Amino acid sequence: MSSAATTVAQSTKSAQSAAGPVPAAAPGTAASAAGGFPPADGTARVATDYSAYRVVAAKHPWRWVGTAVVALGVLAVAWSLATNPRWEWGVVAQWFTAQSVINGLLETLKLTAISGILGFVLGFILALMRLSASPLLVSVSWTFSWIFRSTPLLVQMLLWYNLGYLYEKISLGIPFTDVRFFEVQTTTLISQFAAAVLGLTLNQAAYSAEIIRGGILSVDQGQLEAAAALGIPAWRRSTRIVLPQAMRAILPNAFNEIIGLVKGTSIVYVLAYSELFYTVQVIYNRTQQVLPLLLVATLWYVVITSVLSVFQYYIERHYSKGAVRNLPLTPLQKARTFFATHAVANRARSL
Repeated sequence: MSSAATTVAQSTKSAQSAAGPVPAAAPGTAASAAGGFPPADGTARVATDYSAYRVVAAKHPWRWVGTAVVALGVLAVAWSLATNPRWEWGVVAQWFTAQSVINGLLETLKLTAISGILGFVLGFILALMRLSASPLLVSVSWTFSWIFRSTPLLVQMLLWYNLGYLYEKISLGIPFTDVRFFEVQTTTLISQFAAAVLGLTLNQAAYSAEIIRGGILSVDQGQLEAAAALGIPAWRRSTRIVLPQAMRAILPNAFNEIIGLVKGTSIVYVLAYSELFYTVQVIYNRTQQVLPLLLVATLWYVVITSVLSVFQYYIERHYSKGAVRNLPLTPLQKARTFFATHAVANRARSL
C-alpha cells in the first residue's frame, strides 16, 4: 500500500517538474482574493480595496433619444390642448360640476354597481353550472353564454324595453295551470331603469361566467385531490384553496369587464334614461356646445376608470401574497426606492 502511494507521489512530482513552476497570484489581486493559488513567498492574502474606484453609471444614449422624442410629442399635444380656443375649457369647467351632470353621473354609478354585482353573482352561478357533472346544467349555462355573447348589447336593451309587445302580462304561479300568485302589466314592471339593469346584468353575466370558469380551471387539480385525501370538506376546499388562487386569474379580466360596464352604460341613452351620456346629450342639444360637453362626459369616465384601476392594483396585490416571495411595491414605495437609489448613486459619484 505504501509503495503504491510513493509511486503516485513520484509521478505527480515528475508531472509538475515537466510542466514548470506554477505562477503564484500576486497579493491583493483578484485571483488571490478569490481563493486562487497562494503567494510563492508565503505572505498572507490581502483583500482588494475598491474604495478608490469611481462608480460610473451605465450610458444608454438611445434611451435618452427615445425619451426626448416622446417628451416632445407629449409637450406638443399639451400645448395644442392649452392654446386651441375651440376646446372651450371655460365651458368644460362650467358644466363639469353642474347639478344635472352630477345627477347623471350618480345614475351611471348606480347602474354600474347594480349591474356589476348582479352580473358577477349570476356569472358565478353559471360558471359552477358549467363545471358541474349534470348535462342539463352544462347545456343551460353554455346556451345562456352563447346567446348573450352573440347579440349586441343595444339589441338586448331594446328587446327588454319592448318586452310588453311580446308578453302583455307577467305572472307567477303554478306552470300549466290557471293558478296565479302574482300578475302585473309588463309595461308597468319593465321601466327604463329595469330594462337597463336587466340588459346590462344579463350581458355581464354571460362574460363573467367565462372569466370565473377560466380562473377556477387555472388552479391545479392536484391540490384539490390532495385536500380531499386529507379529509378537508368540499366547501372549505373551494373557499380556502381554489378561490384564493383563482382570484389572481379572475381579477384582471373582471376589472376589465367592470371598466367596460362603466362605459357600456352610455348605451342606455337609447332608452332615454338620464345617465351621464344622455344628460350631456340633452344639454348640448340645447346649447349647441357639442365638443365641450362631450369632453365633460369623457373626463368623468376617465375619473371613474382611474379610481377603479387603483382599486384593481391593490386588490391584485392582496391576492398575490401566496404566489410571490415579495409583494409588488406600491406607487409610493416605488417613488421612495427610485429617489433613494438615485441619491446613493449621486453621492457615490460626487466622492
